[in-house]
Amino acid sequence: MSSTLLYIIGGYLLLLALVYLLQERFIFKPEKLHQGFQYKFDVPFRELFFDVEPNVRINGLHFTVKNPLGLVLYFHGNSRSIKGWSRYAKDFYRYNYDVVLVDYRGFGKSTGKRSEAMMLKDMQFVYDTLAVQYHEHHIIVYGRSLGSGFAAKIASDNTPRYLILDAPYYSFKKVVERFLPFLPLRMLLRFHLRTDKWIKHVNCHTYIIHGTKDWLIPISNSEKLQAINPKKITLVRIEGGGHNNLPSFPAYHNIIRDILQY
Repeated sequence: MSSTLLYIIGGYLLLLALVYLLQERFIFKPEKLHQGFQYKFDVPFRELFFDVEPNVRINGLHFTVKNPLGLVLYFHGNSRSIKGWSRYAKDFYRYNYDVVLVDYRGFGKSTGKRSEAMMLKDMQFVYDTLAVQYHEHHIIVYGRSLGSGFAAKIASDNTPRYLILDAPYYSFKKVVERFLPFLPLRMLLRFHLRTDKWIKHVNCHTYIIHGTKDWLIPISNSEKLQAINPKKITLVRIEGGGHNNLPSFPAYHNIIRDILQY
């Protein structure tokens, strides 16, 4: 075996090791907040803490309205924290819904070591806690991008009124394969977030909202998800919409209004 080939094999094995060990840095882009950080908004809200287990605390924000029609539980994308994502709460409380946003482990003030199983457990704990205050028939689960996987899992294990997926992926592995097609991701990835698997077990109606110009997660992901159960999944295409700008389109707000007022 030539030295050149050995170098190639060695380099490839090193790449595999780096992808396995460092993948969290590429998947998650959290904004971390110190525990004493004070949220400030000009609308009624309260800060939430969900003590899942020793040394694991999930931080959330609860935007409230008088006599709410229900609750929107919002799972955000892979970056920032609820400090920034909270600006989207108005898209829901303007229609007289309470809104809860939560940060995953390592985001914002939330603590705990990340793993897919533990993060899903956290979100189920959050849902169970909120379901004591709100009847499930009045809970809408919303997942944005990375959060669509968490939302689909929660909806599959519970009975919310609706599931809304914003720019979802068919499966997280398929997204990564677009950028790293030469790697054995089935073995390397520690986060699979099988939206395609979980959505089969969602009993409520699902609304998928996706931009036709989304380059990061192409709309073909949502088309494949809808094909799993066309009678229970409605796909809304936002013409010209990208991955991060759907709220800038009137069509996005129109469909949110129609869902919440239905």
